[in-house]
Amino acid sequence: MDMYSQEKRDKIFESCVIKEGGVKDKEINEKLSDKKEKAVIKNKGTVMLTNIERELKTEILRNHGVTRTEDFDVKNAVRDRINYLKDYVKKSGTKGIVLGISGGVDSATAGKMSQIAMQELREEGYDARFIAMRLPYKVQKDEEEAQASLDFINPDKIVTVDVGNGVDGVFDSVLSGLYENDIERVCTTDFAKGNVKARMRMVSQYAVAGLHGCLVLGTDHNAECVAGFYTKHGDGACDFIVLNGLNKRQVRACAKELGAPEWLWNKLATADLEDDNPQVSDEVALGFKYDEMDDFLEGKEVPVSVEKKIINQYRMTQHKRAMPVEFQ
Repeated sequence: MDMYSQEKRDKIFESCVIKEGGVKDKEINEKLSDKKEKAVIKNKGTVMLTNIERELKTEILRNHGVTRTEDFDVKNAVRDRINYLKDYVKKSGTKGIVLGISGGVDSATAGKMSQIAMQELREEGYDARFIAMRLPYKVQKDEEEAQASLDFINPDKIVTVDVGNGVDGVFDSVLSGLYENDIERVCTTDFAKGNVKARMRMVSQYAVAGLHGCLVLGTDHNAECVAGFYTKHGDGACDFIVLNGLNKRQVRACAKELGAPEWLWNKLATADLEDDNPQVSDEVALGFKYDEMDDFLEGKEVPVSVEKKIINQYRMTQHKRAMPVEFQ
C-alpha cells in the first residue's frame, strides 16, 4: 500500500518543526500549564502553535500522514485496494459488498473499486456481487449527478431506499417526547435531524447487507478522518474501509485513474444533511480547504492559522475516532 513507513513518517516530523521566526528555542519551548496556555502565542509578531498543539500535530502526522502526492503511485494505489477488497470478501466468506452512492467522489471511487473487485472475483470462480444503494431523503438536490455516478460505476445491482419516512418518523417521535417532558435541546433541530439521516442510511445499508450476506464498505479517508467530518454511527459505521491512507486529492487522483469524468473527480464535496442549509460545502462547514488539509497531511508547509484550525477540529472530534469508553 502507499502508507508511510515509520522511517518516512519520522522524516516528516523533522521537516514540520515550527520555524523560530527570530524567537529563541527556550522561549518557544517554555512549558505552559493547561490553565494558562493560550490558543495563540505571539512573539515578535509571529503566530505560533502551543506546546499541546505541536504534540497533537505530531500525533496526527504519525497516525494519519500520507505520501506526498508527487511521490504517489496512483496505479499501485488503485490496484492494491482492488486486491484488498477481493481478498477481504473472499476470506470473510461473504457474498459481496454494499455501499451507499451519494454522487460524490469518495463513494464513486470506493464504488468503482468494489465493482471491479467483485467482477474479478466472479471471473476467478468466487460468487460475489456489488450492491450500490441510493439513499435519498425524499428528493436529493443533486440526484442527476448521483445517477451519473452510478452510470460510471455500473454496479451489479442498484437498490434505492428513500429514508425520508423513517427519518421523519423517528425524529418526530423524539421531538414529541422531549416537548412532553419539557427537556431543553442543546443544538439545532436541523443539525440533529441531519445526523438521524446519516444513521438511517447506514441502518438501511446493514439491512440489505444482512439480507444478502454482504459486508458494508465505508468511504472514510485520512483527510475526513482527521477532520472527524462524518456522523458517528452513521456514515462512520461500516465493516471495512478502502480509502484509508489517502487524502482528498489522492482520492480524486484514484477516481481519475479509474476513468471517472472530470466533473465527478473534481466535484465540490458536500454533506447535504441539513434541510435549512442544503448543499453547503465541506470546506465552508470546516473553515479550511481540503487542499490545505491535504498539504498538512503530506507534511508540507501551511499557514499556522490553518494548522490551528485543523488541530482544533481534530481535538474536538477525538471521540469519533475512539472505541466506546470503558469503565475502569
